[in-house]
Amino acid sequence: MTVPGTADAAAVVSAAAAAGLTVATAESLTAGLVAAGIGAVPGASAVLLGGVVAYANNVKKKVLGVDGALLASAGSVDAEVARQMAAGARRVLGADIGVATTGAAGPEPHDGKPVGCVFIAVAAPDQTVVREFSFSGDRAAIRGQACNEALILLAGVLADRP
Repeated sequence: MTVPGTADAAAVVSAAAAAGLTVATAESLTAGLVAAGIGAVPGASAVLLGGVVAYANNVKKKVLGVDGALLASAGSVDAEVARQMAAGARRVLGADIGVATTGAAGPEPHDGKPVGCVFIAVAAPDQTVVREFSFSGDRAAIRGQACNEALILLAGVLADRP
């Protein structure tokens, strides 16, 4: 099996290890692909603490601490949901950096958002970055693109740290 984002995952592991930082994931539509990508890199055990696959809103709420009223009003495909998921991954797993993915992989729209709409967040002690993406392709392609972009965003945040 080829893991999406292998080059970016290597950059994540290298940058996090050099900075002495740990990483945790909270994944909805990618269902563990981001954690698997990082885990595929030699040396990942020094930086990857773990991940939460939060496919169901109940898991987002009860495990990651995403606001239930937000989930009810905005749905799970939302920038603030992604931000709260990333912060929840940091908190629950005791990591320095949390990365989260949530979106509509298809084949049908999800929570009123079109197929391909994805939000990715990276939460660090001093900043949280959230990006919205509009991917195309089938379900597998959208999930792969989301994984790649999550790793790119995470590597960028790590590279920009003082």
